[in-house]
Amino acid sequence: MKALGIAATGMMAQQTNVDVISNNIANANTTGYKSSRAAFTDLIYENMAREGATTADDGSVRPTGIDVGLGVRAAGTIRLNTQGGLVQTENQLDVAIEGRGYFAITMPDGTQAYTRDGSFRLSPEGQIVNEQGFEVDPGVVLPDNTVSVDISETGIVSAYVGNDATPVEVGQLTLATFVNDAGMKPLGNNLLAATAASGDPVQGLPGEEGVGILRAGYLEGSNVDIIRQITDLIQAQRAYEMNSKAITTADEMMSAANQIK
Repeated sequence: MKALGIAATGMMAQQTNVDVISNNIANANTTGYKSSRAAFTDLIYENMAREGATTADDGSVRPTGIDVGLGVRAAGTIRLNTQGGLVQTENQLDVAIEGRGYFAITMPDGTQAYTRDGSFRLSPEGQIVNEQGFEVDPGVVLPDNTVSVDISETGIVSAYVGNDATPVEVGQLTLATFVNDAGMKPLGNNLLAATAASGDPVQGLPGEEGVGILRAGYLEGSNVDIIRQITDLIQAQRAYEMNSKAITTADEMMSAANQIK
């Protein structure tokens, strides 16, 4: 009887499902967070009678076979890159992306990471950095005595210095796009890394074809739908319980067989 092992794979799959859903719920208020869903695939099948096999001398063939599956496994987690709602903060250095694209961040080891979190700050040297203090690429440094900053929809960063009423253009923010956003690797801290699955980043200016625009004074909220997550959580719980019931049933059947004298 294979039911014990089959049902066990179902319980493990639903445990993974619950883990993914729980992470979505935990990040319901995380800036720029994209919800994920677990994807599953069935395992190999034990072929006990081959479909299409000849069953008689007249050429008759078996219309169906007997294929018993061996369970399920997690195939991956799929990130859903739908747009999150924009939340007004009125902070001059907060920037939301409306549409496609990621900010490029230079990591301490010199590699590139990417994020939708535009919660930017200033370093002691006046450079625009993320919340971990990592530099935004391309680098933008504000002059001394900057009293206010303006970031346009197309990514142009202008600074008002001292009492000067005319702003000074100090830099240009760019956005990176990917052929397969879902193939990026999450690093934590709202950062993602490019992989062979995502393809190489394509740098572009905000507002260009296929690239989103920037909204200064806003942040992109999480795209987690709490009602949907709670519903999915209930479904996962019920599926887990049914697999557990299958194990109990298989155990009772084996117990009954063992009691035959």
